[in-house]
Amino acid sequence: MTRRALISVSDKTGVGDFARALAAQGWEILSTGGTLAALRAAGVPAVAVSDVTGFPEILDGRVKTLHPAIHGGILARREEGHLSELAAHGLGTIDLVCVNLYPFRETVARGADFAEAVENIDIGGPAMLRAAAKNHAGVLVLVDPADYGLALQAEVSSADRRRLAAKAFRHTSEYDAAITAYLEGAGGAGETLPDHLTLGLSRVAQVRYGENPHQPGAVYRLGAERGPVLDARVVAGKPMSFNNYADADAAWALARELAAQEDQPAGTRAVCVAVKHANPCGVAVADSVQAAWEQARDADTLSVFGGVVAVSRPVDLAAAQSMRGTFLEVLIAPDVTPEAVDWFAAKKPDLRVLVADSAAHPGTLDVRPLAGGFAVQRRDTRPWDDLCPEVVTDRQPTEQEWLDLRFAWAVVKHARSNAVVLAKGGVTVGLGAGAVSRIWAAERAVQNAGERARAAVLASEAFFPFDDVVRLAAGAGATAVLQPGGAKRDPEVIAAANELGLSMVFTGSRHFRH
Repeated sequence: MTRRALISVSDKTGVGDFARALAAQGWEILSTGGTLAALRAAGVPAVAVSDVTGFPEILDGRVKTLHPAIHGGILARREEGHLSELAAHGLGTIDLVCVNLYPFRETVARGADFAEAVENIDIGGPAMLRAAAKNHAGVLVLVDPADYGLALQAEVSSADRRRLAAKAFRHTSEYDAAITAYLEGAGGAGETLPDHLTLGLSRVAQVRYGENPHQPGAVYRLGAERGPVLDARVVAGKPMSFNNYADADAAWALARELAAQEDQPAGTRAVCVAVKHANPCGVAVADSVQAAWEQARDADTLSVFGGVVAVSRPVDLAAAQSMRGTFLEVLIAPDVTPEAVDWFAAKKPDLRVLVADSAAHPGTLDVRPLAGGFAVQRRDTRPWDDLCPEVVTDRQPTEQEWLDLRFAWAVVKHARSNAVVLAKGGVTVGLGAGAVSRIWAAERAVQNAGERARAAVLASEAFFPFDDVVRLAAGAGATAVLQPGGAKRDPEVIAAANELGLSMVFTGSRHFRH
């Protein structure tokens, strides 16, 4: 009996060669729409599904394969009762289903309108895949061009058939999750989150281990989302580790936010962010990548050792050579010149050098694991321009202090709570992050800054419950303070700032980061 394969794919990678190989083995090829045209153009003697069903495609192609001649051939068990029933109705079996689905996620990702998104919801494809996966004992089901070679083998083991079936169900599950999220608005900016949230994750990279050598680790993509680090190109150095991904993501997020601030006048300034254990340890804005790097490095030469660095502008040879003498794990930039790549490969072979996918934007959901579940929130994407900063002291900030306050606010927003940042002239001079007490975070920042705290500004991601941070800042020589405000003792804190001659600005917006 002639074996029949139904092929209908959106991703046509390798499908012509695969179909020709099947035909050479004696398979009859059934197909639809664009795939049918592509196969015939490739010289494959494919049969239209409508010739099998005796019914034309209708409703602008919405109905093509939803017919007993198709689903009966896929779902029939290969045993006497079902085969006899097929024969009584003049139907044959379909022994291979090769389908991947309408590009719904890609359509949404490029900003298509609602009507176009809905038209890219595949109905017949998932139905065939689920039917074939259910009946995988008798039907090979393929969703991935990487599996075409396996299907051409003389025999496919039951274990491989089960694996392919699981892959098909995973494919349709992720597809349905993407549609559900879109229709419920999980990808939007609404205030509420859905009652049910399905996370479709596909592995992007296997890492040697997780945070520690005894923990297995991998990196996954959420749905069809792209990420600046997730989809970055490694142009030099070793493969990325689990911790490298986490730190590079943190560094790039802050570099991107600061670059957006600095871009407003002319876009000529460079941002450099050094991160250690997901916390910024040195941040600078300067006229060149080399200058920004040197200032960020010098902000905390101890902590930057073994750190991850993100810069907002392309890295040239001079900038690359300025990194000589500092051990770094990762450098990520929007581009790296060929000369710089060659230099890194020769002089710093262990440094992972990444070119970020600058067109990719992180999704709106922040998902964190709990024992037995997840905590989910919208990402903290509130920009400075959405705030209404209020000067609450007698002394007004100077123009330079305003620039530094805005800079420090962005940095402290990306540091782990409790966090305090001291900055001066577009450079961090002291950081205290991840402290269990706000005064301890401030003390760490002041200690880190030393004499550089004089004429610096201080920013905190949350309000001051007491006036101790203000008094510490004044004693170190800081001149302006920024915080959300909203504490019971705000009047006491403001009074202390006035007493000590500081400017204080309330933003009205807290930025905890746990």
